[in-house]
Amino acid sequence: MRPIIDMEIEAPLSEAALRVQEIGKGRPGTPMGESLARPDGYGFANYGTVFGGGSTGSATKGFAPDALDRQFEAIVADMDRANIEYGFLCNMLNSEIGDIHRKHPGRFRMFALIDPMDGMRGVRELERLVREDGANGFRVTALSNGLPASDRRYYPLYAKCVELNVPVKIYSTMNYANDRPYDLGHPRHLDQVAIDFPELKIVAGLGGWPWVADMVGLLARHPNLYCDTSAHRPRYFAKPGAGWEMFMQFGNTRLQDKIMIGMSRYLFGCPFEELIEEYSQLPLKEKVLEKWFYHNAKRFFEGD
Repeated sequence: MRPIIDMEIEAPLSEAALRVQEIGKGRPGTPMGESLARPDGYGFANYGTVFGGGSTGSATKGFAPDALDRQFEAIVADMDRANIEYGFLCNMLNSEIGDIHRKHPGRFRMFALIDPMDGMRGVRELERLVREDGANGFRVTALSNGLPASDRRYYPLYAKCVELNVPVKIYSTMNYANDRPYDLGHPRHLDQVAIDFPELKIVAGLGGWPWVADMVGLLARHPNLYCDTSAHRPRYFAKPGAGWEMFMQFGNTRLQDKIMIGMSRYLFGCPFEELIEEYSQLPLKEKVLEKWFYHNAKRFFEGD
């Protein structure tokens, strides 16, 4: 069985993380203290309308400490069965990064989520999280705070990532939260960041859909720009009309060293093995499939 690095595994949510997540699903930015109630199906609730039920994972439940430990043990056991060496973990709190590393050494990569509005306080906290708690990088979520990745308020954080030699993951796809611009994650925002920080290693999360042509062009343009396939079901990548034609064509040829898989098992409610098999059935050369599954992510996180 081939080794795998998965670029999106959902952490089972602690009770504290669930509370933070629910707060984060409100209005983008900082709402007024007495903001009016919102219509049903508006904002993040529209994901339920579009996808018919949303995540089948742990996002609707917060676990107490003992139950949380058992959930993590189950995830690691599932990873072992699927030969997943390690995975990029999302949804944990910054304050939980160090504890997860201590309990499951080497099994997860975790990026700190820092508010760019916190200025130098945020920069200092990012450095502390990397140096003391083992945070592996910085994550940009324009979907939540309404600031695209090219906003200059992120720049001190990017500069600190270069100094610390850690990468950045940037949300790069269309969003369905209909209370904010649909193109906050447009790949064009990656271009300015990569121009201004050529040493910064960037992964564009979620592959840039539906702006796949832009994503393909930028991957060819910037040496330190990669992308992952998280939040997309692999069986649809090769379907005519799904919008991934250029991604598959160039991902199998000149950009074969730039793409990493994110299985996002929690979204699809199926075992790792089922998604691995779907990737294996894509019309990719065997050597390319090995790169997508493992070697590209290994190089991204650990260098040549």
